[in-house]
Amino acid sequence: MICWGLSLSGMNPLKGTAMGKTRSKKNDTAANLGFEAKLWAAADALRNNMDAAEYKHVVLGLIFLKYISDAFEARHAELVAQKADGADPEDPDEFRAHNIFWVPKEARWYNLKANAPQPTIGKLVDDAMTAIERDNPPLKGVLPKEYGRPGLDKQRLGQIINLVSDIALGSAADRAKDTLGRVYEYFLARFASAEGKSGGKFYTPSSVVRILVAMLAPSKGRVYDPCCGSGGMFVSSEKFIEAHGGRIGDISIYGQESNYTIWRLAKMNLAIRGIDAQIGHGDTFHNDRHPDLKADFVLANPLFNDSDWRGDQVREDKRWVYGKPPAGNANFAWVQHFIHHLAPTGIAGFVLANGSMSSNQSGESEIRAKIIEADMVDCMVAMPGQLFYSTQIPVCLWFLTRNKKNSKFRARSGETLFIDARKMGQMADRTHRELTEDDVAKISGTYHAWRGDKDAGKYEDVAGYCKATKVEEIRTHGHVLTPGRYVGAAEVEDDGEPFEEKMPRLVAELEKQFEESAKLEKAIRTNLKGLGYESEQPGKQP
Repeated sequence: MICWGLSLSGMNPLKGTAMGKTRSKKNDTAANLGFEAKLWAAADALRNNMDAAEYKHVVLGLIFLKYISDAFEARHAELVAQKADGADPEDPDEFRAHNIFWVPKEARWYNLKANAPQPTIGKLVDDAMTAIERDNPPLKGVLPKEYGRPGLDKQRLGQIINLVSDIALGSAADRAKDTLGRVYEYFLARFASAEGKSGGKFYTPSSVVRILVAMLAPSKGRVYDPCCGSGGMFVSSEKFIEAHGGRIGDISIYGQESNYTIWRLAKMNLAIRGIDAQIGHGDTFHNDRHPDLKADFVLANPLFNDSDWRGDQVREDKRWVYGKPPAGNANFAWVQHFIHHLAPTGIAGFVLANGSMSSNQSGESEIRAKIIEADMVDCMVAMPGQLFYSTQIPVCLWFLTRNKKNSKFRARSGETLFIDARKMGQMADRTHRELTEDDVAKISGTYHAWRGDKDAGKYEDVAGYCKATKVEEIRTHGHVLTPGRYVGAAEVEDDGEPFEEKMPRLVAELEKQFEESAKLEKAIRTNLKGLGYESEQPGKQP
């Protein structure tokens, strides 16, 4: 039996810090993992020739089934121990009252594990998924039911079931939720990497999610993501609240996802965390499932520069207060959709391509200028490259607010904070960069200090990194929001060496380098001559 050594601490909590101070000396990234990576390596070995996009649903569906079965069994054991007091371990209401899914006998994990070697295991898993959906209306239409199809190797399916069975969870339902939640999150990231460009449709890198959540610091109210993918923004919001002493029920979650398959992933991802959410399925622009929602926090990572959003069909939409977005690019359709759904004191944080900060075609510059002049742009952050699995396009973070005078923070009317974080992060692998926990703490701490969060410390401009800028200065730059235009260059530290000493030393070093260069040139010419090639020396006349 495989039994991974597990750490049940989950993700490290994000703490508000004063600008420039870090929360911890340790730079934790998703690369610093233990059992999740080992489990992934084993599961990936079983993939064989199956496409990652297809295999994703096989594995994640089984992880979800294992989670709800473990949570069920933990509660079932409690009820068995309480039978003398009248408890009924086969009463579905005894489980639903504790926010635990009811698992009918034919769907319980021990039954699937016992039959894992059988050629009928695919049909048994499908039947289990169907039974769970039947008895749990919130899961209707969510679970994958394609395990019995002929193209899926049943021997490998049985091996995957055994692999998932061997995750050591203990008996408490909350521990099962934490451990399997981490596995689910890690697998989502790995599948996104394996799928490359298409992986970005369902997964936002965790370090990007963490910085958005840390800066917005959702505590109470309505949280909305109209292009929620697999639900990572919501999971991170809940973690933030718990890490800061709040309760999961302090926020209400609303989301929407247009891709049905990805919508199912989101429903499972949230259910595995015990998060109650209203996630609609449908196209946000053409079928807004939350038309009357006014959110306290909007977090989103929409598809960059989407040219296929059918904008010509919604030209007269009431959301386009600041101008009609171009039919060939959805960036400012998304921006105005976010604004439309903001509550009077709401704040939005979202990811867009860098071009959104400076584009001047198809009316985008006019829309951006109107939003700036409406004093809604609170902060702009230029991000480092190579953060995303799906694109190498440089990205930025926008933070918008309807009211810079609300009592939560200091009055900052007419001001915008610019942060240049392009040099931050570290390489997680050969092609992908991640922001560390210290990076997240520094960026969010800078923002919190500037806007006047309690105990956030004093804000100061730092050349090359951050600057608080008046709208008048932004006007002089043609309403361009690129942080590099405002923060300037980083100051170069004085090494203390007097100029009258440094210059002779540098000239002497340069002379030595000239001598070395001449020796190398002479040696190369000699070798060429020996091979029958003689080149002209620079400056010599033929």
